[in-house]
Amino acid sequence: MVQLPAFEVERWMDTHENTPGVLNIAETCCSSVSINQLVQFDTSKQQDGRSVVDPSARLGYGTIRGSEELRRNLATMYNEDQNATRNNSVPPVTSNDIIIQQGAIAANRDVFYSLVGPGDHVVCVFPTYQQLYSIPKSLGAEVSLWELKQSEGYVPNVGDLEALIKDNTKMVVINNPNNPTGATIPVEVLEKIVSVAKKNDIILFSDEVYQPLFHGVEQDSIPPSILALNYPKTVVTGSMSKAWALAGLRLGWAASRDASIIDAIASARDYTTISVSGLDDQVARYALSASVRPQLLARNISLAKKNLDLLARFVEDHPTVCTWVRPNAGTTAFLGFKDKNGAPVDDEAFCKDVLSKTKVFFVPGSRCFGNGETSSFNGFVRIGYVCETEVLRQALEELSGYIADHLV
Repeated sequence: MVQLPAFEVERWMDTHENTPGVLNIAETCCSSVSINQLVQFDTSKQQDGRSVVDPSARLGYGTIRGSEELRRNLATMYNEDQNATRNNSVPPVTSNDIIIQQGAIAANRDVFYSLVGPGDHVVCVFPTYQQLYSIPKSLGAEVSLWELKQSEGYVPNVGDLEALIKDNTKMVVINNPNNPTGATIPVEVLEKIVSVAKKNDIILFSDEVYQPLFHGVEQDSIPPSILALNYPKTVVTGSMSKAWALAGLRLGWAASRDASIIDAIASARDYTTISVSGLDDQVARYALSASVRPQLLARNISLAKKNLDLLARFVEDHPTVCTWVRPNAGTTAFLGFKDKNGAPVDDEAFCKDVLSKTKVFFVPGSRCFGNGETSSFNGFVRIGYVCETEVLRQALEELSGYIADHLV
């Protein structure tokens, strides 16, 4: 029997997010949009909310790997990313390089189920989404955590990676932008990581669920997907949930130029979900169409910038109580809180007390990102700040009041 530890962040969310009157700044998706809102971004003006989904379409299993149109829209997105790097030596991504999944969480699972097993060694950045290191460990692989340091802006140290590589290292796992820190791996660091993977013939897996939500990076410094770099043994995952504000679709994907990787994922998925909902596929292909995608992304980036400025002012107003590395991408920030004596708070007790007294809800760092055995994140909490602006504003006002009463 596969032994899986509790998925702490999901357990925490399920337990507390439905507290009556909650001010939820734990959510990691951009504030969600409806289909009626989605059509407002459509520059073609050819559809209304009722026509996004074709009511005449027969609801069978559909195209097993995802509709050609959706996979083509995703390929276009990746190729635009590649063109921005001016890397003409890499062949374009095609629809055959992409398989549609039920969210990035299913895509991540099948990447590991397909490619990792007993006797393998996996290196995974840390902190990150627990699934990315707990699943390979549950499959019998040895997992080494590649720790991101606050002192280095949570940018991976490639020297540390090289020290972790073993003869049986099968895969290196990165998360760009990072959850929970909101840090971005710069392109020059990505290239060094690719070089290490290539030198050792290692699969490089990048969870890119928060791309392309780069809101604090200069345009000419935005890193591409690793698909744009010249190494075939790469696989990436993405989702409609985070950057695209459509978590309710439960739709994601895996992409790789290595046909054997995509075929292996497809084979694993035969045992689980077979295909995705045809209705979800229709909405996703519309959202990622050329007439909708740019405007939807612009809305989400604008919301992220506006809300991050609010959060930054909160941190600046409480310099003796909280610290951070300001995120430059994604939807999450990792804040450290101190008590009256300057020691890290008990973050789990802190989160519970804040929720009880103010209805403000966020995630404890040591419990949900500490791997059950490290004190590296004592005192830290993860805040999801790309919610509705008024929710964030109210939550930060309540949190400021709590700090005045309890921490200073």
